[in-house]
Amino acid sequence: METTELLKKVRKIEIRTRALSHQIFAGEYHSAFKGKGMAFSEVREYQWGDDVRNMDWNVTARLGAPYVKIFEEERELTVVLMVDVSRSGLFGTRTSTKRDRLAEIAAVLSFSATLNNDKVGALFFSDKVEKFIPPKKGRSHLLHIIREMLEFTPESDGTDISEALHFLTNAIKKKCTAFLLSDMLDTDSDGSPRYEAALKVAAGRHDLSVIRVYDPLEKELPKAGLIHVKDAETGKGAWVDTDSPSVRQLYREWAAAGEDALRRMLLKYNVDSASISTDEDYVKALMLFFKQR
Repeated sequence: METTELLKKVRKIEIRTRALSHQIFAGEYHSAFKGKGMAFSEVREYQWGDDVRNMDWNVTARLGAPYVKIFEEERELTVVLMVDVSRSGLFGTRTSTKRDRLAEIAAVLSFSATLNNDKVGALFFSDKVEKFIPPKKGRSHLLHIIREMLEFTPESDGTDISEALHFLTNAIKKKCTAFLLSDMLDTDSDGSPRYEAALKVAAGRHDLSVIRVYDPLEKELPKAGLIHVKDAETGKGAWVDTDSPSVRQLYREWAAAGEDALRRMLLKYNVDSASISTDEDYVKALMLFFKQR
């Protein structure tokens, strides 16, 4: 992408997403994510109605009177955007590719975090961690992340979500708010996620959410005769008779099984999620996501 074209695109996405963040998402983001982490502030003598689970037994024993710990909301969060840059993201049959939609959603989350004075970092991954931008504050840092999201060219084509989750767990020691932005197409042949163990560990350490972006054709094949399809990541191709009702039904069942496996896994580990189509208004989907947290 030419520099002038890139700057125009960055400016366009900044204007749109910053406006959305100011007008719509800032309050919802604050309500959804602030207060999730509580930091120790001080101790004081026990008062009637205090939660006994907050008793500071060490201080109580030392002073001979009951004392409780007082906590306050952590005002500053660290937000990490884990952005899937594998080749499957280049697919799109509607108004945008999955990669473009992921970039715009990530930008909205970034501006919403910045409005709340949070640090923002980014991790770009394919079947390996391609690039890590450590969390910082400031508009220039934020625009740097957006530029990378728009023009980044990965070295690898595949997808390995486990690698990204392992990196997050090892690189960010303090609890953070992490968004995994991906089409989540990293499964075994039966549709089961290959990254469950890594997600379990990451979700136990961080406040992890999944934003899945998909294309409508990934759920159901069109009736379009004999067509040649090719896996963007492996390069393997095959001819598919989309006029066959049984072929379309098998494809529909396979896609539904994958979605169900993902949904059950996220529920199992209490990971909040949103699933957004490339032909869908992501503003409504994100608002619903924030409200449901």
